[in-house]
Amino acid sequence: MNPLLCTDGYKVDHRRQYPDKTTLVYSNWTPRKSRIEGIDEVVFFGLQYFLKRYVIDDFERDFFSRPKEEVVNEYARRINNYLGPNNVGTDHIAALHDLGYVPMVFKALPEGVAVPIRCSMFTMYNTKPEFFWLTNYFETLLSTTVWMPCNSATIAHQYRKVLNKYAQQTSSVPEFVDWQGHDFSMRGMAGLEAAELSGAGHLLSFTGTDTIPAIEFLEKYYNANAEKELIGGSVAATEHSVMSMGTNNAEQETFRRLITEVYPAGIVSIVSDTWDLWKVLTEYLPNLKNEVLAREGKVVIRPDSGDPVDIICGHTSGISDADKKGVIELLWDIFGGTVNEKGFKELDPHIGAIYGDSITIERATNICERLKAKGFASTNVVLGVGSYTYQYNTRDTFGFAMKATYGEVEGVGREIYKDPVTDDGTKKSAKGLIKVEKSGDTYVMKDQVSWEEEQTGELKEVFRDGKLLKDWSLAEIRNNLKGELVMH
Repeated sequence: MNPLLCTDGYKVDHRRQYPDKTTLVYSNWTPRKSRIEGIDEVVFFGLQYFLKRYVIDDFERDFFSRPKEEVVNEYARRINNYLGPNNVGTDHIAALHDLGYVPMVFKALPEGVAVPIRCSMFTMYNTKPEFFWLTNYFETLLSTTVWMPCNSATIAHQYRKVLNKYAQQTSSVPEFVDWQGHDFSMRGMAGLEAAELSGAGHLLSFTGTDTIPAIEFLEKYYNANAEKELIGGSVAATEHSVMSMGTNNAEQETFRRLITEVYPAGIVSIVSDTWDLWKVLTEYLPNLKNEVLAREGKVVIRPDSGDPVDIICGHTSGISDADKKGVIELLWDIFGGTVNEKGFKELDPHIGAIYGDSITIERATNICERLKAKGFASTNVVLGVGSYTYQYNTRDTFGFAMKATYGEVEGVGREIYKDPVTDDGTKKSAKGLIKVEKSGDTYVMKDQVSWEEEQTGELKEVFRDGKLLKDWSLAEIRNNLKGELVMH
């Protein structure tokens, strides 16, 4: 699609609505509010994808490389069909095609850093006066693309902080946290691009994922290389159709065949609640104890039905002893393990558990806290983080907005802003030109600065006039995010 048609309908005629002789529009992208308790900083991620995919690749293929007459006629047909005969015009479209590149500057903070609420992540403005209309024309496409990777990277980062905390307190293998949050969200996302954007955000904090396209995404847009670094990985795993096909009456035999014949070594995750999880844990696994312990690798028990906190940690008012103990304690009863130097139990390395459904940050925290209270290391369980975490969000989760704060008319600057009297303050924008400074271990935004001040600070040019100036790698972004963990 012609990228100039990838916008809200009302955008197409804003060019004529600006004051006559407008020559510059300067806007910024900012998270304005957090609707998730405990999160007051948002991870910046996704702008580079937007610039490479849409502003460079799509514009080149679907606009600049096509015949001008074809592009202009296509635009006119769509707009006239959409709005009816009107005066939007096409001269500005033809002029952009003649120019041959997108005349914009994007200035941004480093991707992967955590940015305080109400601090700009990036700014953008036109470099040629006749294309002032382009700045906010991009708002729709930019917004629909960038909010989700920021959201998911932020939420994954919060999981990481929780899991790091408890691993440091209870585990001898805190590095296992890399795998402790596992992305199962792909099937629940709003299409493939959403799954890629969200899954890539998850992989800034973890290496466990079942979203294969997110790995391809990071190789293509963030200079990752799966042959030289661990982008993301997973293990062999069953699903309910596999267990069901083996039949209820022969479930123990299905377990035996999987762990001794199909996967005699390595890690295999077996969904264990197709029928009766407690029967698996109190009958089948004790019967298969020798086979499990004889393997070179780990058998991972995977429930994904019920309340994950109670299933993993036990339910004090459970209807059976097994229900009261929960998965981890039952596995300890069968296979044992070691008590680490911190005084917490770690399961025998031949056995483990993963919970694959309905995990939230609150539930992850409760699981870790209750395991700790029972004397178990938090790293005894992997948490499958799915669309329940990553899809139940919107652009308003962190109040993302792109707003114009400065413009020029006849060469004279105007500090512009919005501050609705009927709002609670969330929608109040910055005013004028913007500078972001580093103060200790955080970022501070300063508005109403001069052009001289605007050229300094932490916002650096990453794109100018059709060319990418900074090409972040996954390794750099992960290091930026790890730096945030260390500082906080």
